[in-house]
Amino acid sequence: MSINLTCTIPATPGQAWRYFASPGAFRRLSPPFMPLRPVQEAASLRDGLAVLEPRTALPGPLGRRFGPRWHARHDPAGYVEGERFVDRCVSQPYAAATGWVHTHTVTAAPDGAALLGDRVEARVPGGALAPVFAYRYRQMAADLAAIDRNRSAPLTVAVTGASGLVGTALTALLGVAGHRVIRLVRGPVGDGEGDGARDDRGGGPERSWDPDAPAPDLLDGVDVLVHLAGAPIAGRFTDRHVARVRDSRVGPTRRLAELVAARDGATAMVCASAIGYYGPDRGDERLTEGSAPGTGPVADIVVDWERDCDPAREAGARVVSVRTGIALSGTGGMLPPLAALTRAGLGGRIGSGRQWMSWISLDDLTDIYLRAIVDPTMSGAVNGTAPEPVTNAEFTRVLGSVLRRPTFVPVPGWAPAVLLGSRGADELALADQRILPRRLTDAGHHFRHRTLRAAFEHELGAEEVPAAL
Repeated sequence: MSINLTCTIPATPGQAWRYFASPGAFRRLSPPFMPLRPVQEAASLRDGLAVLEPRTALPGPLGRRFGPRWHARHDPAGYVEGERFVDRCVSQPYAAATGWVHTHTVTAAPDGAALLGDRVEARVPGGALAPVFAYRYRQMAADLAAIDRNRSAPLTVAVTGASGLVGTALTALLGVAGHRVIRLVRGPVGDGEGDGARDDRGGGPERSWDPDAPAPDLLDGVDVLVHLAGAPIAGRFTDRHVARVRDSRVGPTRRLAELVAARDGATAMVCASAIGYYGPDRGDERLTEGSAPGTGPVADIVVDWERDCDPAREAGARVVSVRTGIALSGTGGMLPPLAALTRAGLGGRIGSGRQWMSWISLDDLTDIYLRAIVDPTMSGAVNGTAPEPVTNAEFTRVLGSVLRRPTFVPVPGWAPAVLLGSRGADELALADQRILPRRLTDAGHHFRHRTLRAAFEHELGAEEVPAAL
């Protein structure tokens, strides 16, 4: 069985080929709804090795034992520089079961644009593969457009939290954009190298980072520091949990800002923040970057978190705080469990459903970070949300529509408190925040997914294969 698909994208064949060959491309083109996730990407399109593992694999040795990995070896015999590369599945049981051979081609369409071609010979239903390629074509075209909008000389970018949901996506995007990424890690460091492979975060060096006492030379040679690390805010809001969230942000951020300050403006700082800044109960009020902070444990933490960047700002460094909304990704966060419940027919609004949800697709969030990294005019607080927030009832309705499942089972307003505690329910599940990304829209920022439906369709595999983009 074989399938043949093509799509013309608004880029040159050379740009498309360079994208495929860049560190991070494999991660960027791996759909979040695919049952396998990237572990290593091929260091060479000619003869490298790409590796994926089941998303449900258990951690450590047990995961490897009960979740066999997919090894795709690139075939030198099928390689033509700038035009074609081929990967074959060489690991069992997948190789015997599927006989997978995937030929990728890049040629010129009549108008000179890049014509992407994919021929897959495998014992796999074509209908199962169509959403994968619909995702890949759109992702590549949108990535190249974002890179074009945010052109800059190659930068060296140090990233904390690089293995998290946002960090993994961002470091991959930085890789295909031609920037050098240094991951600041709290464990043993590695060089990102392997036997014909790069890891799924795009390869590149690592530096050891102690949040309590960062080394004075940690940022040597770094143009931009992106600080994403912090304990997850989601959880039962006990005093211990709130303290852990605070201590992982307030303090470590200031110490990094002091390192940035010591570099006399040579390093910019882009720091994660959160829309929790505005407090959990703002109703229909339209909140922009100039709105006053709210009250509550999360708002208090975020205010202090942003204030921790002051040493860098006062030293003349460019500082951006990205107040992140509800990030939607098929690989993590709140969307996978909500989608699973909805597929099971258990989806429904929470409480009254009138509370506002200020969401953003993961790809749009990484685009905002990319712009914050390269745009010398961007500084201060930026709302990292989509321009069209929705109520919880509308969020639930659209999710059910995309998944073609009913959403008639409401969740009682008291139910979230069972898992999160009363404070956690108010701060997270029942938060009512209508956030607008005023600074971005005023700057003419382009959003890939302006509507919730577009974001869900991309993340959950509900797009159709386009002939051209």
